[in-house]
Amino acid sequence: MKNAVRIALAAALAAPALVHADPWAIDASHTRVGFSVRHLVITDVKGEFGKVAGKASLDEKDLGKSSVEATIEVASIDTREPKRDGHLRSADFFDAEKCPTITFKSTKVEPGAEGKLKISGDLTMRCTTKPVVLDGELTQAIKDPFGGTRRGFSATAKLNRKDFGVSWSKVADVGPVVGDEVKIDIQSELVKEQPKT
Repeated sequence: MKNAVRIALAAALAAPALVHADPWAIDASHTRVGFSVRHLVITDVKGEFGKVAGKASLDEKDLGKSSVEATIEVASIDTREPKRDGHLRSADFFDAEKCPTITFKSTKVEPGAEGKLKISGDLTMRCTTKPVVLDGELTQAIKDPFGGTRRGFSATAKLNRKDFGVSWSKVADVGPVVGDEVKIDIQSELVKEQPKT
């Protein structure tokens, strides 16, 4: 009997911890991936990407065991100026033909107070991958009018575009035409996926 207990305890200790993570999908129709960059030193130009997809795995008992990944189509960039958008898609900037997507995949999630999160991960842009940290926030889950479960997710970050090879630059009398620092602002809704039957 004692041997049986020892074997059972050993098996329990050796077994991997159960994962209580639920799958969530990014609702692209209620998601905005925006950015802003300094223009001629005097003002910020803002834009966004219209096509984004992704998913999250959220462990309600331990958000530190959660993960998130997303893919953005570079060609969907929109700064409300077609000529500028075309230039941004070109090899001078994002090189959308050779590097059609921007991707993010988390490597670590650190939960804080009141839904705050620090999300470390690998960002790939212009075919170059670098580590970045997002300052995120996750709202409580709610039921939508159609019976689904949703929650809000927002995140901000700052990065240097030249770290990713987006290095086009010209200098005017007042300074650089385009600043190096890019501010990222993400507003998204996540929808809980239903178990497959």
